Amino acid sequence: MENCVPNSDTQVAFSALDSSVAGEIEERFANGGHIVISNSKNHRMDPDVPLLIPEINPDHLNLIKEQKGRFKNSKGFIVTNPNCSTIGLSIVLKPLDDAFGVKQVLVTTMQALSGAGYPGVASLDALDNVVPFIGDEEEKMETEPLKILGKVVKGKIKYPNIKISAQCNRVSVRDGHLESVELSFYKTPIPAQVAKVLAEFIGQPQRLNLPSAPSRPIIVREEIDRPQPILDREVNRGMSVTVGRIRKSKVLDIKLTLLVHNTIRGAAGAAILNAELLKAKSLIK
Repeated sequence: MENCVPNSDTQVAFSALDSSVAGEIEERFANGGHIVISNSKNHRMDPDVPLLIPEINPDHLNLIKEQKGRFKNSKGFIVTNPNCSTIGLSIVLKPLDDAFGVKQVLVTTMQALSGAGYPGVASLDALDNVVPFIGDEEEKMETEPLKILGKVVKGKIKYPNIKISAQCNRVSVRDGHLESVELSFYKTPIPAQVAKVLAEFIGQPQRLNLPSAPSRPIIVREEIDRPQPILDREVNRGMSVTVGRIRKSKVLDIKLTLLVHNTIRGAAGAAILNAELLKAKSLIK
């Protein structure tokens, strides 16, 4: 075990530190010339830090140029991956927004116990129970997708005009965050069109054949009772988002259910895929 000081010859530093200490330590490593790839929340919303999902916003890596005057060593910078629930939602929103223009999003999450970290939720609170509150989670889900889906204009991100309302719950599931999503669009699609757009979606990681990238970021299931965490969370080594129950809504336009593996695609796997994209873009030597 080593102290969190930038005295290593390693070029890349992966950070999964608690948010109570992550911000200062990550800046310390960037100042020391390290490339910091962070799973912590502290720098996600910094205007010059990419909040990166490689399939969605690889162009946000241009923000790294804006960090050059921020750190003492010009080789150092910070890249973050989003909140675990945000990743699943954003991967689904991107192709739908490109095709139909997303206007409003209502999302209710049923989030696995592993998302609380260690030691997590006390067993007597988790068993036979649902906890309808996760600290800061709703705020993250309502703001992070807007940064991710935004466009970089003259070194700054212009956020899209999308309204998101989130309700987040902790449920007694080991791994896998399930999200019930309802959407309205500027061009209203039918369910078959939504399914086709999602199933055909690929991004730069697939085109570059990055090692951790799934062949398809989104898997569409037609069964009436899928996705389910225990059946679908490991698809494509946990790196794909599974979508099912795509149907018309009587309130907005379309509703669907998505599943993301919170500790793989939503955390460790996301950070590794970010590093692979940085390498492919020659930002890691």
